[in-house]
Amino acid sequence: MKFSEYQEKSRVTALYPDKDNNFVYPTLGLVGESGEIAEKIKKVLRDNNGELTEDKKTEIGKELGDVLWYIAQLSTELDMNLDKIAQGNIEKLYSRLERGKIGGSGDNR
Repeated sequence: MKFSEYQEKSRVTALYPDKDNNFVYPTLGLVGESGEIAEKIKKVLRDNNGELTEDKKTEIGKELGDVLWYIAQLSTELDMNLDKIAQGNIEKLYSRLERGKIGGSGDNR
């Protein structure tokens, strides 16, 4: 499935206040779901001595799906195409790799 197809299909399930004019809701959801992933990883370290079981991977995978959903909704709210976002990101990363700038900090390296 292409990102743009996911973006379109997932939009059918987007039910939140002022949809199509509300970039705040999916932004907050994205942060919340990302935090849930961090919590699950933290508990792997705390409760499982860092051992990532298949059950834990499955749980984390579900949360990653939720992150993807919120990214798709935020992209739609901003009238941006996920395929283009993904392509632009790969181009940026490959440019940094070619220039030896993968490490470090700053958006414009």
